[in-house]
Amino acid sequence: MVAMEPQDQDAPGFYTPVGTRRKFFQWVTEAAAGLIGLSLTIPLVGYVISPALKRRDKPWVEIGGMDELAAGEPKQLDYVATIRDGYWEAKTHKAVWAVKQSDGQVTVFSPMCTHLGCGYHWDTMDRRFKCPCHGSVYDVSGRVLAGPAPRHLDALPFKIEQGRLLVMYKEFKSGFTEQIEL
Repeated sequence: MVAMEPQDQDAPGFYTPVGTRRKFFQWVTEAAAGLIGLSLTIPLVGYVISPALKRRDKPWVEIGGMDELAAGEPKQLDYVATIRDGYWEAKTHKAVWAVKQSDGQVTVFSPMCTHLGCGYHWDTMDRRFKCPCHGSVYDVSGRVLAGPAPRHLDALPFKIEQGRLLVMYKEFKSGFTEQIEL
């Protein structure tokens, strides 16, 4: 580059270039890299954040066969459930109470007392569900007979497919007169 004299810069027809080719190509390269980076960042951020925004899945889980249930006798059915919450996955042991009526109808109850969420049991002698924590008592259809329980036992959605009992496990807040799902 030729050095210009200070008096020549003010002369008409002469100018000093603002940039160089090197700076132009540097700017184009940086802009292209920025666009590529931005186009890759947006889907990546969506992929990373989206599991945290999804609500926990509640799949149908097979808990046993209909032939395992005797009419009028509640049975606690245990199973292992896989819980997925975002990227977190865990296996947990769950249980439900299933009651088969004499007409073949089935009712599936959550295993938690509606008073404070304690686990209750079936008393075969008295033919009642009893909660050992605060004395709530329920009949075979889940209605409250005694104690501080504010509502009947929580019935769970279920379906029967090819003689197998499937349930959608849900949890409800304890201590309220209406069912409030967690």
